[in-house]
Amino acid sequence: MWDEVLEYRVWCHPERGAEDLFEGDDYYYTFETCEEALAFSESKKGTEEPLALILQKEHINEPEPGVFEHVKEERVTEWCVDWLSRSKRSDDTIPRFMQAEGDPNRMNILRASDRDA
Repeated sequence: MWDEVLEYRVWCHPERGAEDLFEGDDYYYTFETCEEALAFSESKKGTEEPLALILQKEHINEPEPGVFEHVKEERVTEWCVDWLSRSKRSDDTIPRFMQAEGDPNRMNILRASDRDA
């Protein structure tokens, strides 16, 4: 689940052919849209596919397999762009997930698109 896309990033790797701007260290460029990031990554050597930098105002932690915790603090993390098709968090997404303990379809709550949620 995600709350907001903050930016799109394209990581550049000099060891893979990207321009060496930082003495061999990897670096990234930021973009407002995925389309801009994708066009850049496709036009430059040594780049990765775009990633989305997302804000999660709340999230679910799984400290061990099958044990879930509702975390009510913000975090910022990079996601594969494809993961944005997963559920954008609504006020009841995490509570519904936590209440569905034991339901074999529990993960579908998190995988749902906005129109399915």
